[in-house]
Amino acid sequence: MIAALALLAWAWLLALHGRFWQSGPALSPMRPAHAPPVAIVVPARDEAAVIARSLASLLAQDYPGPFRVVLVDDSSQDATASIARALTPAVAGALTQAVAGAERLTIIPGRPRPAGWAGKLWAVHQGIAATDEPLVLLTDADIAHDPAHLATLVAQHERTGCDLVSEMVRLNTTSLAERALIPAFVYFFQLLYPFARVNDPLSATAAAAGGAVLVTRAALARIGGIPAIADRLIDDCALAAKVKQGGRIWLGHSDLARSIRPYPGPASIWAMVARSAYVQLRHSPLLLLGTLLGLALVFLAPPALALFGAGSQRLAGLLAWAAMAASFLPTLRRYGQARLWAPLLPLVALFYMAATLAAAWSHHFGQGVAWKGRAYASGRA
Repeated sequence: MIAALALLAWAWLLALHGRFWQSGPALSPMRPAHAPPVAIVVPARDEAAVIARSLASLLAQDYPGPFRVVLVDDSSQDATASIARALTPAVAGALTQAVAGAERLTIIPGRPRPAGWAGKLWAVHQGIAATDEPLVLLTDADIAHDPAHLATLVAQHERTGCDLVSEMVRLNTTSLAERALIPAFVYFFQLLYPFARVNDPLSATAAAAGGAVLVTRAALARIGGIPAIADRLIDDCALAAKVKQGGRIWLGHSDLARSIRPYPGPASIWAMVARSAYVQLRHSPLLLLGTLLGLALVFLAPPALALFGAGSQRLAGLLAWAAMAASFLPTLRRYGQARLWAPLLPLVALFYMAATLAAAWSHHFGQGVAWKGRAYASGRA
């Protein structure tokens, strides 16, 4: 029975689950016919290691219209704000050369976070409130952008008429841990939110990737602004879901933006996964149990049957394992990784299952979700 269910599950996933395995689409560089003003809002908390590179890439955007960059310093305990100020002509002075385009940069000290707000969203809200441009690009402080990125996002908005255009930026795959675990992170995101369904206006599936979210101010006004999702910890997908309720959204992969945050070892990736895994399950033990059982059937049962089963059980396990590995290949190609990683996906799935279980344990018996020195015991997905 388990062998038959595992094989049927993979037949359904490959044929009927929104072509999640295709690892697309991706935008080529484009320029918009019209270039409305854009406000780029960057919330930042303790990003001293990466903020200079990120801001410099934003200020260097080759965009044919007016734009500005608003950095909201979210109570950083490091030199994030001072490094950002050092980019501007007023501070750089004779000591160093100001970054090109730094006159477009505004730095806002974040106000204390009110009760009921997630820290990042409170910073985003302050940045949006300080601007009035018709388009807003929300991006993280650890993203480096190609000069053509902003123009391409605006051109896609113009071409499709979507209220929200988002891209999953390319993640680091430098360390051994990143090469082993990061492509699977992207793969599982695609599995959870098939991009074809996200982009289908008739489908209820909605998602965005927080590294690059271009949204119209009109859509923000329609949904009640950022306060409508103030307590959400998976803020990008929450925003996409709100916008899609009365508009259109588009999600793809980016070849024009890259995360510059390193994950040198498994522990740092574990922390990233645990931060949102149980939140995604709405802190429900029943959803946790169902998810773990489902993942075990889909990702763990096939290699177990292939290695330890006999007869038709072994054949079903081999076929399901082969289907799993084949579905992972497009993501591995996107990240330039060897095909040999594909049959190891069950081990990676086990890592993600363990991180999810640890997140649930922490929620019920520990401090809850913790990130950058903040604990969120009851944040929502």
